[in-house]
Amino acid sequence: MRRLYRVRRALNYANLSTPLGLLVARAGRARTEPGPGGLVLAHGYRLPLPIAGAFTVGNVVLTRHGEGYLTGALLRHEARHASQYAACLGLPMLPAYGAAAVVSLLLSGHQAAWNVFERLAGLEDGGYPRRPPLWRRSRPRGRGPAPGPGPRGTAGS
Repeated sequence: MRRLYRVRRALNYANLSTPLGLLVARAGRARTEPGPGGLVLAHGYRLPLPIAGAFTVGNVVLTRHGEGYLTGALLRHEARHASQYAACLGLPMLPAYGAAAVVSLLLSGHQAAWNVFERLAGLEDGGYPRRPPLWRRSRPRGRGPAPGPGPRGTAGS
């Protein structure tokens, strides 16, 4: 295993994010197996939240799907989240990610499109869309008042 993966694994155990991920996997009755780069893959997660095809807590990558789902670009995306846990010193990643999801939802109407953690992990690799912020979207024709000055002869406010 490469040195950076060993460092990430050690940091995520020390900062308690991987032990939490293992507890979440156990609570969700997921089957765990060793994965690449020091990750732990947890298949068959059964709890209803979070709503995602896959999610990561520390070095543990969880999915409701069976073996073979966590491959290629999606696994690389989730591995980047494991590195984010190490960089954020573990558990502070959870509220920081939640806040970033709320900001993204307010900016674009989607929880991931402008979430800094998802963008750094690779939106497309995670299966997320790129969306412009709400203020940059064109308004459909025929809705709302026409732009420009108001009716003639009215007093300004």
